[in-house]
Amino acid sequence: MERQSSGDRRRVAFETLGCKLNQYETDSIATDFHKAGYEIVPYAGEADAYVVNTCTVTNKSDRKSRNLINRATGRKTDEAVVVVTGCFVDSNREYLDERDDVTYVVDNRRKSRVFHIVDAHFKGEILDPNAIEGDLFAYRTGENGFHTRSMVKIQDGCDNYCTFCIIPFVRGRATSRPLADIVENSKRLIELGTKEIVLTGVNMGRYSSGESDFTGVIEAILDLPGDFRVRVSSLEPEGLGERFVELFSHPKMCPHLHLCLQSGSDRVLLQMRRVYRLDDYLATVRRIRYHRPDFNFTTDVIVGFPGETDEDFDETCRVCEEVGFAHIHTFKYSRRDGTRADRMVGQIPERVKTARSETIREISERNKRRYRESMVGGTERVLVERTDENGVASGYGEHYVPIAFETGALSRADRAENIFAEVTVTGIDEGADPLLRGELTRKG
Repeated sequence: MERQSSGDRRRVAFETLGCKLNQYETDSIATDFHKAGYEIVPYAGEADAYVVNTCTVTNKSDRKSRNLINRATGRKTDEAVVVVTGCFVDSNREYLDERDDVTYVVDNRRKSRVFHIVDAHFKGEILDPNAIEGDLFAYRTGENGFHTRSMVKIQDGCDNYCTFCIIPFVRGRATSRPLADIVENSKRLIELGTKEIVLTGVNMGRYSSGESDFTGVIEAILDLPGDFRVRVSSLEPEGLGERFVELFSHPKMCPHLHLCLQSGSDRVLLQMRRVYRLDDYLATVRRIRYHRPDFNFTTDVIVGFPGETDEDFDETCRVCEEVGFAHIHTFKYSRRDGTRADRMVGQIPERVKTARSETIREISERNKRRYRESMVGGTERVLVERTDENGVASGYGEHYVPIAFETGALSRADRAENIFAEVTVTGIDEGADPLLRGELTRKG
């Protein structure tokens, strides 16, 4: 977000936890404030308003949310406003309502109205968030946001009710945004110079609006004119047919998916109430890799789910090795009040969860290095995110792997962020998160 000197302008600070959907929503709310003349300032500094967009997916997320709220309330002056929104609101409403130091508590359905609530407050009008009509998709197109890529929200909520998950209770039932709004949002971003559109939602594979399904949404965006690419954020492995697989032959479609696995054991998947089985998952991976052998799969894995045996965990490790996920986001199962898994017998000791998590982390690091080493000698179209004082540019290639290269003959104007550069990958750094190194082939 562009930061200007404040003068007499009011200052607003943001902090966001959790998923890309939360990030998208914060970007949009920040744009509302920016357009109205507010100054966006760092969360660690003084502000007239602090907006905390929270997460509640695990107990750890709850702790982080409480800590961020306490940081804001401990820093604010008597006149300053603290707004708490996001999923923590919907799971901990009573706790927040009892806090006198939180000015406004705004649930997910009304999150898009945060600017209007704060702006009215500073104009002497008190709006009750609960009396405002909610709209899950009433978000302004994010401009000058906190992220180089621009996210487009296409869906919210989930109907799956996995036994470990609290999200359906805090985000609500699955709801899809009209296709025309999605296309118009994407078109506007492209006109503003966006080079990468990231589709986001809670369970995007379940998208359904009129005659349009999830694949149809992507097809409509790919048909738009302009020099840009499309990436799909976290996706559930359900309902992904051949038409979806064929999308990845399109030159604007990024060959990367974060395809949620959670467990490699069918027995555990059944206990989790997942709507797919391992064979279904692996069949999707194989179909995509048949067309794109270099395709980059990343995933989520939960270790220590109630009743998970050593054999179940071994199956998960085997699948992680077989697929070769280039990154695995590992969660130790976290009990959540109100979920079915919280009441299950066979809760796993914390020390076992920790050991299993470390094993998956080691597999992930080996896979990551192996995958990135396989890219040496190839070319990537890098979206430049920054250029340092030494003329070294860095960003992500289409496979969602970080790459750095010397800008060389590019003019100083060309070294700005948000441009494409074709880069030949020449080497790889050491370390747990190895950066690829490359040489500029050409701009564009």
